[in-house]
Amino acid sequence: MSLTNEDLAPIPADKRTWKTWDYAALWIGMSICIPTYGLASGLLAAGMSWWQAVLTVLLGNVVVLVPMVLNGHAGAKYGIPFPVLARASFGTLGANVPALLRAVVGCGWFGIQTWIGGVALYQTIKAFIPSIGAGPPPEPGFMPPAGQFVCFMVFWLVNMGIVWAGIESIRKLLRFKSVFLPAATLALLVWAIAAANAKGAGLGDLLARPSKFATTADFLKVFFPALTGMVGFWATLSLNIPDFTRYARSQRDQMTGQALGLPTSMTGVALVGVIVTSATVVLYGTEIWDPVAIVDKFESRLVIAASMFAVVLSTLATNIAANIVAPANDFSNLAPEKLGFRGGGYITGVIGILMCPWKLYADPNGYIFTWLIGYSGLLGPIAGIMIVDYFFVRKQSLDVPQLYEPKGKYSYGGGFNPVAIGALVAGILPSIPGFLVQIKVLTPAPGSFVADYLAPAYSYAWFVGFAVSGAIYFFGMQAPAGSLPADLDPKAGAPSPGPLPADLDPKTLGSPPA
Repeated sequence: MSLTNEDLAPIPADKRTWKTWDYAALWIGMSICIPTYGLASGLLAAGMSWWQAVLTVLLGNVVVLVPMVLNGHAGAKYGIPFPVLARASFGTLGANVPALLRAVVGCGWFGIQTWIGGVALYQTIKAFIPSIGAGPPPEPGFMPPAGQFVCFMVFWLVNMGIVWAGIESIRKLLRFKSVFLPAATLALLVWAIAAANAKGAGLGDLLARPSKFATTADFLKVFFPALTGMVGFWATLSLNIPDFTRYARSQRDQMTGQALGLPTSMTGVALVGVIVTSATVVLYGTEIWDPVAIVDKFESRLVIAASMFAVVLSTLATNIAANIVAPANDFSNLAPEKLGFRGGGYITGVIGILMCPWKLYADPNGYIFTWLIGYSGLLGPIAGIMIVDYFFVRKQSLDVPQLYEPKGKYSYGGGFNPVAIGALVAGILPSIPGFLVQIKVLTPAPGSFVADYLAPAYSYAWFVGFAVSGAIYFFGMQAPAGSLPADLDPKAGAPSPGPLPADLDPKTLGSPPA
């Protein structure tokens, strides 16, 4: 059984060329998108004041930056992607468990972003051909309106075309977006302030809306699940960031670039979302948290076309980088000898349609408090296990060729590390009751253990899962020397796998970056 292919093999040192600006551009490019805009404006709808919403976004991204940089370390040092790194802790076959959990979430995000891009395309066409939007609005149902669905599929095909073009086209697209999109975002901000000012409302008026919470306790009931949602927003990338840092010229490049790009761009876009959402109350008498819906109210066809081009471009770049690269590699890891990056990307695209993204993105409450927090309860435990394994169990030392050996020391005997699988299950379990309560499948009796302890734990799903799984994994791997069989002991050696192919031989990989 082969555990490698061209896309999963380590990146040689001479091909690790991404610099600080590439990682800053990566985050600027991925952060400037409609879902980011919707974070803070969604928190306004939940009752926060503007500064509470923006601060929550900032804190969440500072928190998630920590596992982002830590997990990125192994990618930059060894040139390996996320599914291969996961083999060290979960086993050569067990790595498919976290990879598939990450892949399914990525498919959902791919569908959401593709739906947003499709709607933007639809709005552009409608601006020039108003008749396609004529008539009474369709009755709510399982499927979206036909015109929007057709545009969704057209935009889906564009995404698949980028997948076919490969990883280098993604970097070029992100670089262009990192320059163009900040200008477009600034233009939207200027429009909102100028339009509100024409109605007699200045910037101070737009930011004057107070919090709807009467007490600190009321605020904290929303703040903690919202913070978990903010962490959950990039909990996906905090796992598969090695897929990008494996191209880093040095550790400093990936760490500095991420620190400069992630919190700043996310907070800046969130602030724009707050101001523009507040302006819609002055301009239209109602709070509109979706910028695509705002653009639909513009009268100038040229302005609509320019705005929708910005939306389509931002959505395309974010979608490919954040929601295709990881699932494509994850699916490739299932059958490396049969599936490469392209095949994995096409599978992601099909599953993204089947997940009905128009339902996932239907309202801010479901988007933040069900979708983001819900999947963070799956990904937090994986992050805890991988970070503990790499930094505390293996002390940042991996035997790269053995990661590709079906019977090597990372196979743990049968391909699965039982300690990691047990720790993962233990970390996920505390969040399940709260998730069932959130989706109204479970109604616990007041005063019960579920109502008082397990349901509230859902508000901290990522943090609880990270801590529980990380701690269990650490202590589970600390058995006294000699008490574990060699195939379960991270300190034990393994029989020589024999001659190594050139793409896995450390002599041909070159020295890892400092």
